[in-house]
Amino acid sequence: MHISLSSVIIDAAEPEAESAFWHRLLGGSVTRTPTHHFIQAPGSGVPVLVIQAAPGHVAPGWPDGAPQQMHLDFAVDELATADRLATGAGATRLRPTGDVPQDAQQTSRVYASPAGHPFCLRPA
Repeated sequence: MHISLSSVIIDAAEPEAESAFWHRLLGGSVTRTPTHHFIQAPGSGVPVLVIQAAPGHVAPGWPDGAPQQMHLDFAVDELATADRLATGAGATRLRPTGDVPQDAQQTSRVYASPAGHPFCLRPA
């Protein structure tokens, strides 16, 4: 038997804001239904992320509060550029919280999407 990952489902109280964020960060296309937004990465035949409407969704408090529900890691070539893209798309930087020098490439950075889902950007 072969099992393969088909997508990652992310709950959000406001699916439009959450899918717009991930689409802006990852590119590709978004297909919307009343309850789900399917984000397909460039060159991919399957959705990479599916944003699911969850009206009662409460964001996790991770890394300092309630445990995370899941988190995604992304390897990036230029951390400073990826940081600007993520925060420009609507991410909140969780760690480090202050400004990071443009040439600081040595450490990962932790963010939250608009719905509060954590993700990390790490040097490739």
